[in-house]
Amino acid sequence: MSLRPKELSRSPTLVDEKTDVVSDVLETLRFKTLLFGRVDLGAPWALRLPRKANASFYVVARGSLRLQVEGTAKPVFMSAGDVVLLPRAPAHVLDDGTRKAPAARDFISSEQLRASAGASVRLGGPGADTTLITGCFQLGAGATHPLLRAFPSVIHLSTQEPGRAPSLAATVQLISAETAAPGPGSALVLGRLADVLLVHALRAQAVLAKPGEAGWKALADPAIGNALSLMHERPGDPWTVERLAAAVGLSRSGFAARFHALVGETPLQYLSNWRMTRSARWLHESDDSLDAIAERAGYESAPAFSKAFKRRWGMGPGAYRRTPTLRETGRVVFDT
Repeated sequence: MSLRPKELSRSPTLVDEKTDVVSDVLETLRFKTLLFGRVDLGAPWALRLPRKANASFYVVARGSLRLQVEGTAKPVFMSAGDVVLLPRAPAHVLDDGTRKAPAARDFISSEQLRASAGASVRLGGPGADTTLITGCFQLGAGATHPLLRAFPSVIHLSTQEPGRAPSLAATVQLISAETAAPGPGSALVLGRLADVLLVHALRAQAVLAKPGEAGWKALADPAIGNALSLMHERPGDPWTVERLAAAVGLSRSGFAARFHALVGETPLQYLSNWRMTRSARWLHESDDSLDAIAERAGYESAPAFSKAFKRRWGMGPGAYRRTPTLRETGRVVFDT
């Protein structure tokens, strides 16, 4: 059966207040903080972290450090208040940065790190102190969204940079305070603060993205940004390339080429993927019938929707609804 969308009952028009695409993406993907840890280190020290399945980030609460990410030529130097995100969690080395390269004896073992979790233990040598906070996060269904694929391997945010929002420094201070003295509800508090860090990273990347770079510049482009807002505002509408182009005042061919160049997907590929991402959330967070969800996602029938859903996620909607959702953990450990 073809996946023919429903007939349009009215001509599409731009929404009066554009949907915040970044907020919609993050809210739908359900960003989850899995682990948080805090460790006090004395120079000389070094940590070797392997490649991981989940993205990670570091906050320097005190002191300074050097980060060398596998596959990158230049190290990243961080000082108190800085944040770094590693969206694809490559292997990397952290050290105190006081010598050209850390010596083998400087490396702290994974066993020592795990043993220090939750305890006021200082690892390393007798030199300058560094307090490091680490977090690990995971995105739910749809983590291959074009905005997330456009992340570089390393995102460095410094609270000392001119123009950096004061809220970044405030967030770092709150994370430092909460990890220093965790209490009831700390896992929830830290998870929300991690959300804020990710939003800061998204904003920074949107500013730093190079002209023509797929993913980020699409949000700043008036026509393509409006088209994305329309699809996010009304994902169930029977959009076609022609209707989207007309809604944003472009020719069909001009709109299609511009959308693909800025987003990295065709308009209908983006729409289909976003409908499936939203549907995955609806299945986990509502008791709506498959017919109702199929209609919200722009499909004529539950069988048509089920076929598209299984093709996208590898299982039918019913099986997906029965799978457990990601859960935040209350553990406070150093992730190694």
